[in-house]
Amino acid sequence: MKNRYIYLLSAVAILSWSACGKKNNKNAAMPPTPVSVAEAKSGETIYYDNYQSSVVALNSVELRAQVAGFITAIYFKEGTVVQKGSPLYEIDRRKYLAAYNQAQANLFSANANMVKAQKDIDRYEMLLKNDAVARQTVDQAQAAYQTSKGDVEVAKAAVASAKTDLSYATITAPFTGRIGISQVRLGSEVSPGTTLLNTISSENPIGVDVVIDESDIDRFYKYQKSSNDSTFKLQLSDGTILNKPGKVLAVDRGVNNQTGTIKVRVQFPNPDDKLKDGMSCVLQVLNSQSGNHIIIPYKAVTEQMGEFFVFVAQDTIANQHKVKLGPRIGANVAVLSGIQEGDKVITDGFQRLKDKGKITLGKPAADGQAGGAAGGKSDADKKQ
Repeated sequence: MKNRYIYLLSAVAILSWSACGKKNNKNAAMPPTPVSVAEAKSGETIYYDNYQSSVVALNSVELRAQVAGFITAIYFKEGTVVQKGSPLYEIDRRKYLAAYNQAQANLFSANANMVKAQKDIDRYEMLLKNDAVARQTVDQAQAAYQTSKGDVEVAKAAVASAKTDLSYATITAPFTGRIGISQVRLGSEVSPGTTLLNTISSENPIGVDVVIDESDIDRFYKYQKSSNDSTFKLQLSDGTILNKPGKVLAVDRGVNNQTGTIKVRVQFPNPDDKLKDGMSCVLQVLNSQSGNHIIIPYKAVTEQMGEFFVFVAQDTIANQHKVKLGPRIGANVAVLSGIQEGDKVITDGFQRLKDKGKITLGKPAADGQAGGAAGGKSDADKKQ
C-alpha cells in the first residue's frame, strides 16, 4: 500500500513538471523584429491641387447670313486664322446692288423736288410782297416744300437700308481668329438668321473653365487679385505641362444651388496654338500648404481604414504614429504632421510589427532616403 502511494506521487510530479514546461515555452518572449530605418528630414515641397477643366475660346461667334441668296464666293481657307474685317463669304449681291442704286436715284429725285419747292416759295413770297399772288398760293408752296423735305428723308433711309443689305451680302470676320470648316459650299442657298455658315473663335489668349466647390471661392478671389507665374499650371491630355502663366479672368456670378459649385475661368497665353477650344485638360493650382515639411520614404507609410501611419524606432521599441500626408515626391512623401525631423522611421520589416513592438536595427535603407529640396505636383496617393 505504501509503495502504491509512492508510485502515485511520482506520476503526479512528472505530469506537473511536463505541464509547467509547456507553459513556460508558451509564455516565452518573441524575438525582436529586425528592421531598417531612415531619418526624417525637412525639405521644401511645392505641390498643386488638380481640377478637371476644359479649354474655351474667350470670343466665339457663329456666322449666319443676314440676307437671302446663293453663295457666290468663299474667300478663306478652312481652319486658318483670318484677320478682322477680311471678307469670308459673298452672297449674290446683284439684286442688293440694284436696290441700292435705285434708292440713290430716288434720293436724287427727292432732292431735286425739294430744291424746286424751295425756289417756288422764294418766288411766291416775292410776289406776295407786291400783292401779285394770293396768300393761299404761298401757303400751298410752303406745304409742298415740307412734303418734299420729308420725301428726302424717306429716300435717305431707303438708301441706308439698301446699303446695309448690300454690305450683308459680303460676310466679313468680326475679329481676328481661327475659322472652322465651312457648313455651306458655292451655290448653296442661305436664309437670313437661320443658315449657319461657319464658326470663328479667338485663340490668343484663351480661357480654361473649371468648376470648383463653393468652399474654394475665397481662394480663387484672392488669386484674381494677386497671383504669380507659378500659381497655375495646365496639364494637357498627353501629360505635358503648358509653361505659360495663367491668371483668373472671371468668377461666375453665383453658386449652383443644386451642386454647390461655381465656375471659374482662368486665362492663358496661347501663342503656339497648343490649346484648342473644347480640349480637356487638368488645371493645377498651387496649394497653400506648399513649403517646408518633413520628408520620409513613401514605403514607410501604411494605411489603415483610410488613415496613414508610420513606425518610429525609439531604442529597441517601435512606436506607431498617425501622420497626415502631403504630396508624393518621387520615392518620398511629405508629412504635414505626426512626426518630427530626426525621427527614425522604419522602412523595412514593419509588416510584422505592432505598436510598442520589440525591434533590432539592421542596416538602414540605402535607397529612398529622405532629404533635400524637392517639389511635388499632387496630393499623396493612398496606399494600394
